[in-house]
Amino acid sequence: MTILDKIIADKQIEVANRKLSTSIADLEKSLDFDRKCLSLKQNLLTSESGIISEFKRKSPSLGWIHEHADVVNVTAGYSNAGASGISILTDFSYFGGTPQDLMAARPQVTCPILRKDFVIDEYQLFEAKAMGADVVLLIAAALTVEKTLELARKAHDLGLEVLLEIHNADELGHANDSVDMLGVNNRNLKTFEQSIQTSFDLAALIPDQFVKVSESGISKTETVKELRKVGYRGFLMGENFMKEEKPDEALVRFIDALK
Repeated sequence: MTILDKIIADKQIEVANRKLSTSIADLEKSLDFDRKCLSLKQNLLTSESGIISEFKRKSPSLGWIHEHADVVNVTAGYSNAGASGISILTDFSYFGGTPQDLMAARPQVTCPILRKDFVIDEYQLFEAKAMGADVVLLIAAALTVEKTLELARKAHDLGLEVLLEIHNADELGHANDSVDMLGVNNRNLKTFEQSIQTSFDLAALIPDQFVKVSESGISKTETVKELRKVGYRGFLMGENFMKEEKPDEALVRFIDALK
């Protein structure tokens, strides 16, 4: 069993339990459920930096990165610093995040928020909308082609944008017309090995209808500049900022260095 297999098995149990405590009808009564979602896709197309700054306290590969980080302070700082979007982990077991993190950040943030989690059931899409998310992540390695299409269509029905994540050419077959952005994860979720070269190798294979996003392992402005040359408009970065005492100030320095 790979790390991803274990995460998905645990997620199935977690989602089943949450369904028992909160119904979709209850989620639809949330104050945020009827809000119009902000467009991360459009932000990335018009942004000079394209940085999607991530809030995460830990990861399976590194353990705790910033255990006691305050989600409101960090995400408000990210927003004020000029992030094109903010990614918030809502998985507790492996990333130390909760749905409450996203809900706490929403009133403080003026840019689009991506709910970063392992989405395997449409129930999680209703959750994302109720939390105040604008975008959901679908991971090709965790889904069939048919399930990816089903979830992407449902996300659009709810007004959410879709970031589809792949990490090899075979997974491009999961892309469909309900996907807004296509992300290349430079970290293989089955082995957790990491290489920026993955983004460069796949860039030319991604159809132009999708906004291209490079995810994980980016720490240098030079890397962002090189990735932009091959068509990437979004750059999802977490550890590079979260390892700092003040992640928002690290983001300010990074964006300034890009100019």
